[in-house]
Amino acid sequence: MPCPSFARVLFRPLRSAAPLLALVASPAWAQDDIDIDTISRLADIVRWGGVITSLFVVAGAWMLLRLLGRFVAAFGSEFSSRRLTLHKVSTIGQFVIYVATTLLVLLLSFRVDETTLAVIGGTVAVAVGFAMKDLVASFIAGVIVMLDRPFQVGDRVNFGGEYGDITAIGLRSVRMQTLDDNTVTIPNSKFLSDVTSSGNYGALDMQVVMDFHIAADQDIERAREIVNEAVLSSRYVFLAKPVVILVNQWVSDYLVGVRLRLKAYVLDTRFEKAFESDVNLRVLRAFQHEGILTPGQPRPAS
Repeated sequence: MPCPSFARVLFRPLRSAAPLLALVASPAWAQDDIDIDTISRLADIVRWGGVITSLFVVAGAWMLLRLLGRFVAAFGSEFSSRRLTLHKVSTIGQFVIYVATTLLVLLLSFRVDETTLAVIGGTVAVAVGFAMKDLVASFIAGVIVMLDRPFQVGDRVNFGGEYGDITAIGLRSVRMQTLDDNTVTIPNSKFLSDVTSSGNYGALDMQVVMDFHIAADQDIERAREIVNEAVLSSRYVFLAKPVVILVNQWVSDYLVGVRLRLKAYVLDTRFEKAFESDVNLRVLRAFQHEGILTPGQPRPAS
């Protein structure tokens, strides 16, 4: 007869003690049942010699990752123009090393049969399912965004504290170019639950709102004329749409004044900030020239 495996020799005393274990595992002791045969089968699929070899494989992979990191750091400092390319290659190399090491460890440490493949396959399927959950949600949201069209490429959008132009709408994410020239990537699933504000919605022109404050005892009519002249004479204004100036009282904790709220359209969203700067400079210079004071500004000595 063939010699019993190491695992069966190891667990044979446990089989003889099964009645005692059953007594200990009884409801009176409030413990779960222990299936000795299941433990024995699990031990049989492990290659104990391969486990030791796997430790050397993991150590070799760790050294290889260290060497790859040092190589990228050294050549990245020498060739700065290729630094981003080297980092991309390093990322791909690390991924390959991780996958290869995992496969080698599994093949060396376990006897691969139908049962083992089923266990490993189920575990991998669950892990991949959790990892793909957000990706699938973003994919479905991308289809909804394309059909519902809450914004379009080129729109100036305010979303999640970010403000800028939409440069691309993909199935997984939306890319936004902020006014600070940063590229922001937003998963499509975020747009299903958060509020999105589009300033122009497919048009080149966009409304810009600016506030000007003056003291309550100043010439309000003259201040309103100055604001109107400043916006109409700006080269960035879109005159095909109306210019509106709203006047109301402005109150803070200890100051009272008048707020002039300007609503005008810029001819292209790219000139939004240039339009604001141009109008503000014209208004502030005219206020200074006319002697129109802001709330809290000290009066000139008479």
